[in-house]
Amino acid sequence: MPKPIIFTIDDDSSVLNSVERDLRAHYGQDYRILPIDSGQGALDYLKKIAQRNETVALFLVDHRMPEMNGVEFLEEAIKTYPQAKRVLLTAYADTQAAIDSINEVGLDYYLMKPWHPPEERLYPILDELLEDWKVHVRLPYEGIRVAGTLWSLSSHEAKDFLTRHQIPYQWLDIEKDDNARKLVEGVMSDSSTKLPVIFFPDGKILIEPDLKELADKVGLQTRAALPFYDVVVIGSGPAGLAAAVYAGSEGLKCLVIEKAAPGGQAGSSPKIENYLGFPTGISGDDLTRRAVSQAKRFGVEILSAQETKKVFVRDSYRIVQLADGSEISCHAVLVATGASFHALKMPGADALTGAGIYYGAAYTEAMNYKDQNVFVVGGANSAAQGAIYLSRFASKVTVLIRGPEPTASKYLVDAMNDNRKIEICLNTDLIEVKGSNTLEQIVIKNTKNGESQTLNASALFVFIGVRPQSQIVSDIVMSSGKGYIFTGPDLMVDKKPPPGWTLERDPFLLETSVPGIFAAGDVRYGTNHRVASAVGEGAIAHALIKEYLKTL
Repeated sequence: MPKPIIFTIDDDSSVLNSVERDLRAHYGQDYRILPIDSGQGALDYLKKIAQRNETVALFLVDHRMPEMNGVEFLEEAIKTYPQAKRVLLTAYADTQAAIDSINEVGLDYYLMKPWHPPEERLYPILDELLEDWKVHVRLPYEGIRVAGTLWSLSSHEAKDFLTRHQIPYQWLDIEKDDNARKLVEGVMSDSSTKLPVIFFPDGKILIEPDLKELADKVGLQTRAALPFYDVVVIGSGPAGLAAAVYAGSEGLKCLVIEKAAPGGQAGSSPKIENYLGFPTGISGDDLTRRAVSQAKRFGVEILSAQETKKVFVRDSYRIVQLADGSEISCHAVLVATGASFHALKMPGADALTGAGIYYGAAYTEAMNYKDQNVFVVGGANSAAQGAIYLSRFASKVTVLIRGPEPTASKYLVDAMNDNRKIEICLNTDLIEVKGSNTLEQIVIKNTKNGESQTLNASALFVFIGVRPQSQIVSDIVMSSGKGYIFTGPDLMVDKKPPPGWTLERDPFLLETSVPGIFAAGDVRYGTNHRVASAVGEGAIAHALIKEYLKTL
């Protein structure tokens, strides 16, 4: 942690040098001594150190300065650093001004010039003030700070990205925190406010960054180290990470490409209780962290915030083209991009996304809705896990399920029924969302009796349906009408390989209609949407890729 700062301000350079010398001699080991020759210059510098989240312990300020006197400076400075101790340096003629300032700015002490010898007239006074400051000060957070609003989609995306990568940060809501609002206003070059503003300990500031820029800044890998790999895995959910761990453990050059954060839908799960080997359950982010660490230990490269645009074949190689136009060559590709939740189609839902409507983000946003009423849409495992986690913070969680019963695992349904904060509404359809800048109300309809209700809503967490993320290969591999990729036996028609298949053998179990391109996990047709199934498919995919590589 940087040393706390002692500010000393005086327009007389000889006095300033003398004060600085005495302060450094006694306090230099524990404090940073910062001499400045004008009140306005000191205020400008205060803005910079506030952006870096540094601490000011004491202001030692000369009263009689041109343009801005000491009391006027303190009036402004304590708005940013109200806990700092305040000492005024005065001449005899300024004694009354110093006494008046005790009430005006909460002055802690005033010192008459000259203060020599400092051992008798300076240090004892400042020692006592600084000891009192250390007892009562709240030291600032030393890490990344994200300033934004609860109703900003880009703020939500930045928070979710950092949370999913398990990078600690402090959230500053500019609507609730005046100091946070002033920090943001201080870095804006025009009247428009772009959010989030992210402050880093080294003084760097990012304003409304895209995820790639944020990933680069926090030290995540965003560029491939090699032009060619044995296998490229697209997607870092359980299937992709399992395949990568096995590929890396057997010495294959393996690259994983992830457009957002590792873990997929499973990574955002607050608690997975039916995964083998964890009888008390494990959170999705903890499981993901272990898998990522395991893969990296075996030499696997993992790119974050890099989106794959498409996959195509060039001669005997498989080419992965990224959104930035760069290309990565490989022998084999595993598509493990998973599936995303369906977006709400009703009018207004798009505008309220990230402003009260969230898709699978219970883990990131739950604490922001403490003691409020929130809603969950969906009845499968993800929705149930989200509802149970939200109930730890919200005063009430209402789960809206279109069908006659939940489709979640029994242990999750039992947990919801036993939770006094959770209400399950069956045969209930969400038909409308309302709100100007934020979500305010929802309209639901009972599908049995046709009755509609308008309910006040602080937040709506959506976990409905899944849409396979297969667009990157949709033009070269066979897939179902809903976009699920056909593999292995599902490609065979009348015991014959798919049209265009040129090899003498049949497609492997998890191989697509293009040799060397495989699919596993939720993006694959016929998969079982469970973490263990995805991990198993990832392991099988690696075994089949290994067999494929032997034929090259």
